[in-house]
Amino acid sequence: MGARGPVGKRSEERRRRNKPEGPELVQAPSGPPADVPDLPEPDSDWHDIAKDWYLSLQDSGQAAFYQASDWATARYAAELMSRLLKSDRAPNGQLVAALNSVMGSLLTTEGDRRRARIELERKPAGPQLAAVKPLDAYRDLAGG
Repeated sequence: MGARGPVGKRSEERRRRNKPEGPELVQAPSGPPADVPDLPEPDSDWHDIAKDWYLSLQDSGQAAFYQASDWATARYAAELMSRLLKSDRAPNGQLVAALNSVMGSLLTTEGDRRRARIELERKPAGPQLAAVKPLDAYRDLAGG
């Protein structure tokens, strides 16, 4: 599939009998990595959405793969996003496309990560309900 085309399914959703072509899938835990460097605080002049986006990268699983240049790219993207959001003019399509491209190179969406063959492990949704095995057994005995 490569960089274009439909986004592939998560590994637990796929059924295949043959070995996939291309690089191996890299799995990493979701959530903030243990060794995120001390990063500069967001610029106080940035738009609130740009600040939230920049800070969210520090708590994301893909941050485990970031180098100093990636964090510099994230600051650039946040600055670009802030200027776009604060502008009084209508959004320029080329600027939006450039911003999406920069954000994609930082693997900020699940689709971008899947195309790069990186998968973040999902945390359980929440408390699991008790199993209904006694009801299943009763149903089986009753013939239903």
